[in-house]
Amino acid sequence: MTKLPVVPSQAQRFRQDLGGTTYNFRLTYDTAQDGCWILDIGDENSVILVAGIPLVSGVDLLAQYRYLGFPGSLIVTTDRGAGEVPTFDGLGVTSHLFFIPD
Repeated sequence: MTKLPVVPSQAQRFRQDLGGTTYNFRLTYDTAQDGCWILDIGDENSVILVAGIPLVSGVDLLAQYRYLGFPGSLIVTTDRGAGEVPTFDGLGVTSHLFFIPD
């Protein structure tokens, strides 16, 4: 299991090796409705593979994208319980993003 390097209160980009493949991650905070962190994932050349994934705890964020060859699952945990979303200032503090290899 790998904990991804997310931080609170700011949009962010980072590169991460997952199962031998390098991916580019972009996280932004959507203030519409009640607010939610949104994840985009690109390949090593920054070509977007998936976009607009809301960070919700208790589910595999990559489950519906298995056909793209992701080598595992992305899971959000939060101290607020399953089905909750990380808060703007809680990402990386009370909420975390983990990669679990197959």
